[in-house]
Amino acid sequence: MMRSLWTAGSGMAAQQANIDVISNNLANVNTTGYKKSRSDFQDLMYATVRAAGANSGEDTQIPTGIQIGHGVRQAATQKIYTVGNLQNTGNPLDVAIEGEGFFQIMMEDGTVAYTRDGAFKKDSDGRLVTSEGYLLEPELTIPDNATEISISPNGVVTAKISGQVDPQELGQLEVARFINPAGLENIGRNLLRETAASGTPVVSNPGSEGAGSIAQQYLEMSNVQIVEEMVNMIVAQRAYEMNSKAITTSDEMLSQVAQLKR
Repeated sequence: MMRSLWTAGSGMAAQQANIDVISNNLANVNTTGYKKSRSDFQDLMYATVRAAGANSGEDTQIPTGIQIGHGVRQAATQKIYTVGNLQNTGNPLDVAIEGEGFFQIMMEDGTVAYTRDGAFKKDSDGRLVTSEGYLLEPELTIPDNATEISISPNGVVTAKISGQVDPQELGQLEVARFINPAGLENIGRNLLRETAASGTPVVSNPGSEGAGSIAQQYLEMSNVQIVEEMVNMIVAQRAYEMNSKAITTSDEMLSQVAQLKR
């Protein structure tokens, strides 16, 4: 069987995986805090027909060898953590991180997840939670009689309380940073989980130790660029078509060989 059939087949599989990643980026173009992904590819092993540097005579040497590749594979999907555009919402509980870092979210099993989605709400007890009802960590409660909630760039939450003249401090937002945020595991619902590749989180107040500051009444939009993704999709589609054409050509060549006996 011709090697080109398997080589071109691996190219089609790789471009299909590439389209899957691009499609997910486009599907999440309006997802708050979403970070686009990129497919990384690697060439496969090579068959060495003639090694470079081998002696071709008593005093001569082969300058270049003969190696035939066996195709391509998807090596990784990497998250690109550039900051998305900030959109003003007018909601005092909407917050965005201007720079590096993640909000900490307490899961039902007691573990901590991380997110860039700052669209927080109040639950029945006045605690700040995500859209799925998971608690913000550290826990922060807004009293029923609190008005004019204010969140400073360094994460201090204050509010005016009915019957009091001076604003009351309610708590402090914290931000977690990772040495390798691309190593975080996506678990859906705008949440990520720590892995051995991401490193351990460095927790600090916003605006300190390299952490981004807080922008109240703003949400961070997806960093997906539609035009860029559409161009990537066209390139992937053309690459898929060319690999399929290579399979068709190899098939026609095999057909010619099979007809030699006739």
